[in-house]
Order: sequence, then C-alpha cells, then structure tokens
Amino acid sequence: MSSGYGRFALARAGQAAVVVLLAYVLTFLVISVLPGDAITNSLRDPQSGLSEADIQRIVSYYGLDQPVLVQLALSLGRFLTGELGFSLQSNLAVSQIVGDALPSTLTLASTALFIAVAFAVAIAYGAHYAPPRWAGILRCIPSFFLSVPNFVIGLVLIELFAFRLHSFTTTDPNSATATLFAAVTLAIPVSAPLAEVLIAGLDHESRQEYALVARSRGLTGAQLFARHLVKPSALPSVAMIALIVGELLGGSVITETIFGRDGIGTVVQKAVTGEDQPVLQAVVSLSAVVFVAVNLAADLLTPLLDPRVNVREAANA
Repeated sequence: MSSGYGRFALARAGQAAVVVLLAYVLTFLVISVLPGDAITNSLRDPQSGLSEADIQRIVSYYGLDQPVLVQLALSLGRFLTGELGFSLQSNLAVSQIVGDALPSTLTLASTALFIAVAFAVAIAYGAHYAPPRWAGILRCIPSFFLSVPNFVIGLVLIELFAFRLHSFTTTDPNSATATLFAAVTLAIPVSAPLAEVLIAGLDHESRQEYALVARSRGLTGAQLFARHLVKPSALPSVAMIALIVGELLGGSVITETIFGRDGIGTVVQKAVTGEDQPVLQAVVSLSAVVFVAVNLAADLLTPLLDPRVNVREAANA
C-alpha cells in the first residue's frame, strides 16, 4: 500500500504541477494577445510620474522589447522563484498587494465553506429523517439555492439585516457580523451541489444490507447516520468540496464587491479597470495554484478514506 500510494502521490503531484504551468502560460498568452500595450500605455501615462529612464528599466524588466516567447520565459522564471513583479498603478510589489488582500478573502472563503458544509449536512439529514412532507421540501432546496445568484442573496441580506434590522453596518464590512452575512451569501449557492451529493450518497448507503442490519438492532436514525452512514456517504463529497473551491474563489469577487470588503475581489476589479497586467496575471495564476492544490489534496485523501480505491490503477489514469 505504501509504495503504491507513494507512486500514486508522485503521479498526481506531477500532473498538478503541469496543470499549474499550463494555466500560467495560457493566462500569459491570453493577456499578451489583447489589443494594445497596456503596460507601456500605463507607464507613459503622465499621472504615473515616471521618467524615461524609469520606463526603460521597467520595459527591460518585463522584456517588453523582446518577442512574446522571451517575455513568457522571463515571466515564468520569475513566477517559479516567487517573484510576481510590480503593480503598474501603485508601483508596489504585487506580492505585497496580494498578501495584504489575501487574509480577508481567505477568512470569507473559509467561513463560507464551513457554513456551506453545515447547510449541506443539515439538508441531507433532514431529507432522510424529517417527516415525508418536510423531507420532500428539503430535497427541493438545493435546486432553489442553485437558481438564485449570490449577488441577489447578498442584496437581500443587506436590505433585511443591515438596513431594516440593523444587525450590521455597511460602513464596517470587515466586522465579524458583516463577514458572517457575506459568508452566508457565498455559502448558499455553494452548499447546493454538496447537499445533492450527500443526499444521493445517503440514498445509496441507506439501502445497503449493513444499514438494514443496523436498523434491525434498534439504532435510531441519528445513531445510524452518525455511526454508519456519514463516512461512506461523505466520500464523494471530498471531491465535490475540491471542485467548489473554484466557485468560492469566483464568488468571493462578487461578494466582496457587494459588501464593500477589501480583498482579492477588489484587487482584481482595480487591476481590470486599470489594465494592471502584472497584478491580474498574479491573481489568476495564484488562484489556479490554490484550486489545483485543493484538488490534489482531495485526490491524495480519497484512497486513505476509502480502501476500495486502487491506487495503482489511479496512478496510471
């Protein structure tokens, strides 16, 4: 098991590294083929306050006087060493800009993920053990959650809890209460696919022979759920959680804008409007790294949770 799992882990890690590199190259090429030269235009803006010598040093740093492939090689080399360049708007290091904004986004995304898992577990449990009438309603909730955009949810929560009930203020978007409602906004649509997977897993596992035997021994629904059904039903959810990380990252941009939070969403918005290519390249690339890393963790965790997974076959897949 250990040698087979080691080969499996190395294969998955190699695939993840290739995906990250391809994502970086693709992002760079897409930005490079956009019409105009956003970097040079930003540098030569009179408001930038840069001298001609400063401009030439930046042009040389980014290789703007070189072919696109040379620029790509220089950019990729800096990325692999952790050097993300400098913002064309503020002249600050991109790593500093991203580092200052990242804690707020991580707090929002992690809180939203925790709430989404809690919502999904509660819906799935109720769909199985609530009275039939309520169970049917609970089974419809994931579809309803998916049909409502998170910006609509955010506006409704702000109108109800900020303006009417005064539970939080929009002037302090980073307070604990405001963060909680922002996380709920992000968690509601994210919880829907997770709840559907859990419900399907519980449907399958509850029909298995071991579940019938456990019921015959007098276990209550809650005992059966906690002791026998949670783990096998949750295995597909591990992969689902890894997939919804992408939705959390994308949804954070919209949610932060709605609630006025300073995070990665604000950085992206300013980078797009100001054509700040180094910042945009760094954010997209780091998002790809996070997404791939979470999926790699899910891949490596699955064989440990489910011994039925053949790591030798998975390594060759």
